[in-house]
Amino acid sequence: MATVVSEKSKTVVKKKSVSKLAPKEVPVSDKMKLRIRISAYEHKILDASVKQIIDTANRYDATIEGPVPLPTSIKKYTVNRGSFIDKNSREQFEMRTHRRLIDIISPSQKVVEALTNLNLPSGVNIDVKML
Repeated sequence: MATVVSEKSKTVVKKKSVSKLAPKEVPVSDKMKLRIRISAYEHKILDASVKQIIDTANRYDATIEGPVPLPTSIKKYTVNRGSFIDKNSREQFEMRTHRRLIDIISPSQKVVEALTNLNLPSGVNIDVKML
């Protein structure tokens, strides 16, 4: 350890020496996580897609966390019913976006390959991230 004395306050500060040895490295497969966020307007199609993803991951013995239901985002739109006389009469419409989250812990190459070749119905949005 190195000792440094400050001139102004006359205090002694001990600094730790930095070792040049690299910290123990963890294998890449242990610290990787595949995070899949799925969203759709219809919850039945969304649940069917989630089931298909989980079945595919289970087929290759992957560790799965989820599906975790995320909050449903609701967009509301208000529209006039008529253009001239019925100005005060309005209709309201809403679009609901249902979302789910699936984590696959330490995925193998076979799992990633099988998930990329998966055919899912239209209207289902998928975001995949490697953490």
